[in-house]
Amino acid sequence: MITRSVDRDAALLWLSSRAGLLVATLFGVALHDYVGTWKKWDAGLFITIAEHGYDGEPGKPPDAGLPAFFPGMPLAMRVVHLVVPDWTACGLIVSLAAGLVAMTALARLTELEGGSGWAAVAGLLLFPTAVFLAAGYSEALFLAFAIPAWLAARQRRWPLAVALAAGASCVRITGLFLALALIVEFVTGRQPVRQAPWLLVPFLPLVAYSFFHYSRSGDWLAWKHAQEAGWGRQLVWPWESWITTWGSAMGAGDFAVAFRMELAGAVVAVAVLVWLLVMRRWSELVYTGLQAGALMTSAYYLSIPRSLLLWFPLWVAFGRLVAKHQWVIVVYALVSGPLMLLDAVRFLSGAWAG
Repeated sequence: MITRSVDRDAALLWLSSRAGLLVATLFGVALHDYVGTWKKWDAGLFITIAEHGYDGEPGKPPDAGLPAFFPGMPLAMRVVHLVVPDWTACGLIVSLAAGLVAMTALARLTELEGGSGWAAVAGLLLFPTAVFLAAGYSEALFLAFAIPAWLAARQRRWPLAVALAAGASCVRITGLFLALALIVEFVTGRQPVRQAPWLLVPFLPLVAYSFFHYSRSGDWLAWKHAQEAGWGRQLVWPWESWITTWGSAMGAGDFAVAFRMELAGAVVAVAVLVWLLVMRRWSELVYTGLQAGALMTSAYYLSIPRSLLLWFPLWVAFGRLVAKHQWVIVVYALVSGPLMLLDAVRFLSGAWAG
């Protein structure tokens, strides 16, 4: 049975971690510079879309990579902007509120699966790339829809599950993988056929977004082609992607460090997939496996460690492991905690951090 203490523990972990990150950041910058410190990399692109739309900033050349970013995060920022004038602050506020929802849902889902809710939340917050849950990125907002959707599906509340999954589909292309995983969960759970039409709902935002760009440019797959144009992420064989990333990781310079992180993330991802396969957790394997497949058949590895933040089956499994072996959380915190702080420093200093 899920109690209020589970929600309280998740909320306290999330808010205290954000407060700790705030204090740590303020050691390096003046208070009036704090918000601007977070306008790094994709956060600036989300601001551009929220403020000017997909045509980009007036007077500047169009950014071919903008359609790669789904509209959920920019739309949420526009809502917050009605009362908050600073666009960077809007992104931080969206992530703060969304993260609170996501952590509470993760704790509830983990408890439902027989694990420790607070441990699952702590594991996610101590993961090396957890800084992206605080930044004005779309990870926290996606999880705020995706984890409650999965929780509702596990409780067989399908109308609610698909409505929340549709919200996730507005935020990231990962919503497509979630929608497909829900179908597998529905089938393997032997649910009533009369409820099957609900499963089409999460695909509607994807169709609508594709049509939006088709009406602008005549390209139904503008979001995919934007990734190719903006980041050179063409489809290749998985071994080619590994070889390219390995070669970059063995070089010198700051980006070599980032590519080493990508390789480590890929190893973790494969280990998780093998575990899900052995445990025959088919729906979760579909959700994570499709993400891994998309990332590991790109021209080179990009954002694999960050994508692991979205693998809520991993964090639920971690919570279940800690429920049986509490020493695991201590060892994990001692290893992953310092890495998380280092990655946060990298991000806030402007380096690529995953």
